Amino acid sequence: MKKVWETWTGISLVQRIIVGLSAGVILALAVPQASAVGILGDVFVGALKAIAPLLVFFLVMSSLCNAGRSHSGVIRTVIILYMFSTVLASVIAVFASMIFPVDMVLQEAADTAAAAPKGIVEVLSTLLMNVVANPVSALANANYVGILSWAVLLGVAFRGAKGSTKAVLTDISEGISQVVATIINLAPFGILGLVYSSVTTSGLEAFEIYGKLIILLVGCMLGIYFITNPILVYWCIRKNPYPLIFKCLKQSAITAFFTRSSAANIPVNMKICDEMGLDRDTYSVTIPLGATINMDGAAITITVMTMATVHTLGIPVDIPTALVLSLLAALAACGASGVAGGSLLLIPMACSLFGIPDTVSMQVVAVGFIIGVIQDSVETALNSSSDLLLSASAEFRQWRLKGKEIKF
Repeated sequence: MKKVWETWTGISLVQRIIVGLSAGVILALAVPQASAVGILGDVFVGALKAIAPLLVFFLVMSSLCNAGRSHSGVIRTVIILYMFSTVLASVIAVFASMIFPVDMVLQEAADTAAAAPKGIVEVLSTLLMNVVANPVSALANANYVGILSWAVLLGVAFRGAKGSTKAVLTDISEGISQVVATIINLAPFGILGLVYSSVTTSGLEAFEIYGKLIILLVGCMLGIYFITNPILVYWCIRKNPYPLIFKCLKQSAITAFFTRSSAANIPVNMKICDEMGLDRDTYSVTIPLGATINMDGAAITITVMTMATVHTLGIPVDIPTALVLSLLAALAACGASGVAGGSLLLIPMACSLFGIPDTVSMQVVAVGFIIGVIQDSVETALNSSSDLLLSASAEFRQWRLKGKEIKF
């Protein structure tokens, strides 16, 4: 059994997902009455629902309690760039979703729409009450806003804890991440069932919807990398940003695209920093930190998928509510690091802002895994290459202020 599992995991997840997706379509067209196949999708979604609250809680808490305390001017600049870029990404994703709305096929849509919030006051009231919810009940009821708020508070509180305590939190976080990795390794079977159910229910038109989602997601991500990031880089170096943009794209984004892991791309980014002559004491902090908090792609994924859900359910979204969603998605994205498909597991938290129940939002997560072959690869490429881009830009800014020649 161990050898079979090693052989299975030795095959690229992308290849396995493509096989599962293709098998789901073929079975749906060949034997549309075999409803038992759809159970695979239900089991997969159920497993995600069970582990997601623990994942968010311990991942965010562990990340915050182990964060460095450096007060270097360059590091402060990098952190500002990271956070501003992530918030900007979610804002752009919100308005892009308003301009190009996408519908999805979801169950229980009619029942959910009736409970939709009526405006920003109700949204903020729900948000604040979820923030102060009992942490145990928040975990039990998948209240992701409450989970995130308590994880942040406890993470900051544990910064002063003993090293052994932090090590325990790190071990728990890594253990849960391993469980999630195991579930995701079984994703092809879940996707087979989900695609089978989608095709037998809605026909091949379902893939037209997924295609629109992919175009919207990838379009937002490319917009960040080639439009807004260059503006931030220019602010730092005061010269044409695109040579640096394309250098990071070529040397970092391509490897991140295929590994689909910001953490796995950390050594690659640090090697490139060394080749550019950056300060090791600086980039040894900012690159790993970026793999945790610089999550433009994750913020876009959370926001676009949430807005697609809201549009499907017919819930109106005004500008103030959209801005609240942008800030919430940016904050949630910081907890998406280190796990393949981690941003998808934070979608229910954003959906809860609009009163959308877990049973519906986890269907959106499942849709995310179907399109994840493209979405997750592009998201990781954006996240990881932006770590390198913004870290280098911040140090080049210091070079410029000191009159040192900038070469890259």
